[in-house]
Amino acid sequence: MAPAESSQTQTSATGDQAPQTPHPVGAALIVGALGVVFGDIGTSPLYALRESFQHGLTPTPEHVLGVLSVLFWAVTLTVTIKYVALIMRADNKGEGGVLALATLATRGLNGKARNVRRAITVLAVIGLALFYGDAIITPAMSVMSAVEGLSAVTPAFTPLVVPLSLCILVGLFFLQSRGTADVGRLFGPVMFIWFVVLGVLGLWQVVKNPSVLQAINPIYAYDLIADRGFGIFWAFGSIVLAVTGAEALYADMGHFGRKPIRTAWLSLVMPGLLLNYFGQGAMIIENPEVVHHVFFELVPEDYIIFLVALSTLATVIASQAVITGVFSLTRQAIQLGYLPRMEIQHTSETAIGQIYIPRVNWLLMSGVVAVVVGFGSSGALAGAYGLAVTGAMLVDAALAMAVAILVWRWSWPMAAGVFGLLAIPDLAFFIANALKIPDGGWLPLIIAFLIYFTITTWRKGRRLVATEMSEGALPLKQFLTRMERAPDRVAGTAVFLTADASHTPQAFLHNLKHNKVLHERIIILQVDTMDVPSVPEANRVEVERLGKGFHTVIAHYGFTEQPDIPEALRACRPHGIAYDEMETSFFLGRETLVPSQHSKLGRWRRDWFISLAHSASATKTFFRIPPNRAIELGNQIQI
Repeated sequence: MAPAESSQTQTSATGDQAPQTPHPVGAALIVGALGVVFGDIGTSPLYALRESFQHGLTPTPEHVLGVLSVLFWAVTLTVTIKYVALIMRADNKGEGGVLALATLATRGLNGKARNVRRAITVLAVIGLALFYGDAIITPAMSVMSAVEGLSAVTPAFTPLVVPLSLCILVGLFFLQSRGTADVGRLFGPVMFIWFVVLGVLGLWQVVKNPSVLQAINPIYAYDLIADRGFGIFWAFGSIVLAVTGAEALYADMGHFGRKPIRTAWLSLVMPGLLLNYFGQGAMIIENPEVVHHVFFELVPEDYIIFLVALSTLATVIASQAVITGVFSLTRQAIQLGYLPRMEIQHTSETAIGQIYIPRVNWLLMSGVVAVVVGFGSSGALAGAYGLAVTGAMLVDAALAMAVAILVWRWSWPMAAGVFGLLAIPDLAFFIANALKIPDGGWLPLIIAFLIYFTITTWRKGRRLVATEMSEGALPLKQFLTRMERAPDRVAGTAVFLTADASHTPQAFLHNLKHNKVLHERIIILQVDTMDVPSVPEANRVEVERLGKGFHTVIAHYGFTEQPDIPEALRACRPHGIAYDEMETSFFLGRETLVPSQHSKLGRWRRDWFISLAHSASATKTFFRIPPNRAIELGNQIQI
């Protein structure tokens, strides 16, 4: 079993809960957060209000005020109170996201309540799967919505929407391997301009028709819901588009810290978004005919092309933020054993978070291209958009409630009351989007199911492989006790990677059996991924001398760090181990999986697990082991 898949949620000296190092709140961090965190939710004005009037609602003043009221309170309750005020309090050493919530909740159990731990893990996997489902739809939806602004200039541009969208998106994916450092410097200022423009355009219309501000009164939302009855769920399915991207505020917290994100949201993003929505509403009340292109009607016709250009750039930034998030979350999932090893390229020598995963990039691009071609317009795609996001929001609410009880020590009635109340809008939006399953809502469900199937298959398969390899495994100290006559020793150091440093690795036994020699220094090395983002260098390795030239080394890495075996061995110098690459050989176990007629995985999962295992990156590549110093020893396992 490869060390990377021995991922455990431990709380050793490197994993104890510690207070988060506060991020300073400066203009640079706030502007940087604008470019990364708010891209998805920041481009929602392109389509959210427009789509709300496509399912039974008419652009009458009563319905416009009702929709604006629902939208205002959705943004206030779901984004501002639920995420910004409450959930962002839960951080795993500064990191956010569904994995951070699950880790905190699990840590709060202190090893108790196995069923609760299993439920938390299942929720985390579901949250991951829904995130990937949303990640394929978001770039397509955002970019097509912006490019469709050309149709507001002249209908003759309509046939160009799909080709132009494909060119923009494919070009974006081809640029990923070059890293985001240079482009990223432009993201924040562009999004700052974007939110200022949103606010100014909206304010202009609100000043012309200030009565639209009445929609802040929740009675208008109540009247709309009472008037439409169950039919309001069709409108909810579109209104939810105004809060998609709220989970990104929490997921990206580790990059900037909670204070810059909160400051940016409260001082610029939220005011800009709400002013724009209310401005669109004011324009619809004045002229209901503009509802189909209301966003681009906010400016005079001569300036539409400039707004199309700015909105397209904003949606590209939003798409980049989603793609970067996929890379980041995939690396965390690999480190924690949720997915097989993949090639990870670091595109910056100074920023650990700037990575590129080729396989994920091309799979994501293929999915986005298929969605653009298959749906053809943002209006058609709106039916698929929202289900994954609202499902992820419900998962976040459930995990946050668990954190409140287990970590913050709230009473369960208080936690259930607060997060249960805040989950009501999420549940309503989820039900509303479930009604759109026949109209495209099936797409994120299929994607999420495939991801869930993959993750659960991989985790269960690795557990079975680990069990198979551990059966009959000889404890290392017992082996040394029985080793009465040492075989011939040769100069140099032999490093054997293993999932459990307390037992004798199969690769070691195979080498001893066939070559009948031992190196003068033997290192049994185990890599553990901790449940924290990063591990201090002082706690990187644990070294134990066993005598007879044997040592065990346990290298600790956080789930945002890339394991580096040579780097870990160099960290052993203070413990008396001097690493010389030219005098060191790395012995790696390579498992050959053989299909079993009566597999515990079942036929479908067995074949998929074997396929995943074959596609995993080589151990020496993933752990940065010099290829000319690596020796692989095979082992056949029935699965």
